[in-house]
Amino acid sequence: MELLSVIRRWHCRDHLPIREIERRTGLSRNTIRKYLRAQSIEPRFQVPERPGRLDPFADRLRGWLVLEAARPRKNRRTARRLHEDLVALGYDGSYGRVAAFIRQWKHEQYQARQTTGRGVFVPLSFQPGEAFQFDWGE
Repeated sequence: MELLSVIRRWHCRDHLPIREIERRTGLSRNTIRKYLRAQSIEPRFQVPERPGRLDPFADRLRGWLVLEAARPRKNRRTARRLHEDLVALGYDGSYGRVAAFIRQWKHEQYQARQTTGRGVFVPLSFQPGEAFQFDWGE
């Protein structure tokens, strides 16, 4: 972590007091002392794995999204309607979580389409009279 090296440099090389480092970084003095005493290069924070309320319904929602993507745009269910259907199945979470899941799924689908190797259309020649007179074929 780059902040840790900055704190050590200020303290050891520039001889700044801990209070001045606290003022510059916004960290507490106890945290700064802990970083200065530590022999490790960067602090490690343990984030516990916690299942979300949407996790038991994620596969079903993903399946619905695949089906909805195949439908015509006017016949698709909205995110609000998908949330209502999940609530009918027992989901007690918020609409915002469902909407965020849908946005993430759409982004993943977009990224997958961009990297499938379909390529990008590049015209090799333009018709005469267009703004650009360009021909790679000659």
